Amino acid sequence: MRPQLSSYPHLSAGKVREIYEIDDDTLLLVASDRISAYDHVLPTEIPDKGRVLTAMSVFFFNELDVPNHLAGPADDERIPEEVLGRALVCKKLEMLPFECVVRGYLTGSGLKEYRDTGAICGIELPEGLTEGSRLEEPIFTPATKAEIGEHDENVSFDQVICILGRERAEQLRDASIAIYQHAAKLAAEHGLILADTKFEFGLDADDNLVLADEVLTPDSSRYWPESSYAEGQVNPSFDKQYVRDWLTSSKSGWKKDVGTPPPPLPGSVVEATRERYIEAYERISDLRFAEWHGEPA
Repeated sequence: MRPQLSSYPHLSAGKVREIYEIDDDTLLLVASDRISAYDHVLPTEIPDKGRVLTAMSVFFFNELDVPNHLAGPADDERIPEEVLGRALVCKKLEMLPFECVVRGYLTGSGLKEYRDTGAICGIELPEGLTEGSRLEEPIFTPATKAEIGEHDENVSFDQVICILGRERAEQLRDASIAIYQHAAKLAAEHGLILADTKFEFGLDADDNLVLADEVLTPDSSRYWPESSYAEGQVNPSFDKQYVRDWLTSSKSGWKKDVGTPPPPLPGSVVEATRERYIEAYERISDLRFAEWHGEPA
């Protein structure tokens, strides 16, 4: 018989995930259906989102040849029935204090910083780049991890060195870029562009670097359909950009700079967002989402 979720001590809650303690060595990482935008957790959930994030993370943890934090299969008997399919048993790690962002294309906050300074995180870029420009090589643009309601702050590589030391900082950068390149190649084979993504890493008891949290999901990555990609325009994506666009449109009536919380999402936006998350998983994994119930990967 599977345990009840209430039998595990609840350690923390993030924008999307809840963390419970199983024992001295392992955690239960539960992905909710919550969605965040502009540093707010929205009042409306996206059905099946937690299951998509979990399924896609499991797919990539198995696809990537790097140590990761999984400590059991997706149907591990320690996972309570009520969260099966959207929870993972994971190793306890000493988490490193940086979001490891890798950008292959210019968009989002990276584009804003480039327009302001001609650089991202201290990395000088060529003149004349615009929305959706492909970078000559992917770049590592780390950020500090922010609390709920606050912004992640981009930092330079030198700042990472100051905190972690040169050897660990270079290991973090090189691992992040290598994972991005592997995933971008896989995405391209399925007609998708991986514009950018972010990773989190921790250290195990032997001081080894371990890939943790979620990986290459629509929450942590921008995937664009290759068939409609064009430089100089905002490209459609398989992530929560649809939600962001609605929130900043006149239809929502929300003024994000005033400090009021976002309004509930209409059903059409909820369903369109759900479909985008599911399509991203199905396209890149060649698996049917309807068959994902936390089975062994």
